[in-house]
Amino acid sequence: MARPVTLFTGQWADLTLEELAEKASGWGYDGLELACWGDHFEVDKALADDNYCQGRHDLLAKYGLKVWSISNHLVGQAVCDNIDNRHQAILSEAIWGDGDPAGVQERAAEEMKNTARAAAKLGVNVVNGFTGSSIWHLLYSFPPNDPGQIDAGFEDFANRWNPIFDVFDEVGVKFGLEVHPTEIAFDVVTAERAIEAVNGRETFGFNYDPSHLGYQGVDYVAFLERLSDRIYHVHMKDVWWSDTPRLSGVFGGHLNFGDAQRYWDFRSIGRGSINFESIIRALNNIEYDGPLSIEWEDSGMDREHGARESCAAVKGYDFEPSAVAFDAAFEE
Repeated sequence: MARPVTLFTGQWADLTLEELAEKASGWGYDGLELACWGDHFEVDKALADDNYCQGRHDLLAKYGLKVWSISNHLVGQAVCDNIDNRHQAILSEAIWGDGDPAGVQERAAEEMKNTARAAAKLGVNVVNGFTGSSIWHLLYSFPPNDPGQIDAGFEDFANRWNPIFDVFDEVGVKFGLEVHPTEIAFDVVTAERAIEAVNGRETFGFNYDPSHLGYQGVDYVAFLERLSDRIYHVHMKDVWWSDTPRLSGVFGGHLNFGDAQRYWDFRSIGRGSINFESIIRALNNIEYDGPLSIEWEDSGMDREHGARESCAAVKGYDFEPSAVAFDAAFEE
């Protein structure tokens, strides 16, 4: 059976859930991965109103859609980050409060616990998101980093997230970190170190997204192979990077997305540099049967055109593994 193709709603939060659901149904999607912002999935309402979660299901069902996961990237980012004024733009007033960093981090942690509880009420078993990182600014080691600083960063991640994961365990929900620059894990090496930091607890795994790995030069297929038991959700998202030197590099040159001088940029599915057939073959090998969720981003394309063509493209890429050896007919 083909894997369901869903649309992550985070980039569509300017639309109501009903507006987006109607569109997504017409574009051919099987469901939506609900973002915990806009009106798509509101954690406080899910916990306060016993009818809220069923109402989300009913609304989606009206358009022939289902939900397999929710995502709370924006709040998760604030758990481990060194908080500054940039975070006010991505957080609700309730989480931001007076902006005192310790208070923001504490409220963000409590909201992630509540997100797990809300996911359980909705009946999904995966929450995707970010973790933030207290050591991202130490990425380039000059002045030279003290190794103890990096150790302390992973310890900080474990200390802040283990109590959150305790609640995830209590309600039977797993957390999928979207491995991504600015997070505690941004490649294979740091992903493995993050698992080690939380003593390998099964609650913590990954929302696989090749677009954040490929332009860095990270082997995004090897990520699936090495971390096969931790792939809790999959984002299908494309990215282009140049085959020749550019005026800016992997770090982006402080250029906005869509700038022609960039070395890399996000693209609609099938229009970038990611080899999706290799990903599908790897997903088949690790027996991943969850949704393929399109996180659509392309600064140079109308988003409705992109969402429609991306759904068709992913359904075209996806195929079931063989149930029989291709040369079995020659066996006696």
